[in-house]
Amino acid sequence: QVQLVESGGGLVQAGGSLRLSCAASGRTFSSNHMGWFRQAPGKEREFAAAISKSGRTTYYADSVKGRFTISRDNAKNTVYLQMNSLKPEDTAVYYCAARPPGTGQVMSVMSYEYWGQGTQVTVSS
Repeated sequence: QVQLVESGGGLVQAGGSLRLSCAASGRTFSSNHMGWFRQAPGKEREFAAAISKSGRTTYYADSVKGRFTISRDNAKNTVYLQMNSLKPEDTAVYYCAARPPGTGQVMSVMSYEYWGQGTQVTVSS
């Protein structure tokens, strides 16, 4: 069992930056691949970024590549999403999720077993 709590969301102007954090409970954090997803009003939840359990491999949606950076600190049971050059279209609720190794596809919502409650990110133009 993994419990996830996101923080760091807020209101920022276009071009600004935010850093999201996701704190995980439980001793199995380092055994899970981690991902960030986002969901805008009226839209489906979509993949943003993911990181392997070791932290050596990262994945990004085309829409955020070059602007967002995912990282993790297994000693602190925390995964981060650094978001730079934010755009109004980045406005969404951002969710942290955990995926056990060997299950599903990196970018698929259905592959992730544990989810946080989400944190709101609003980018004003």
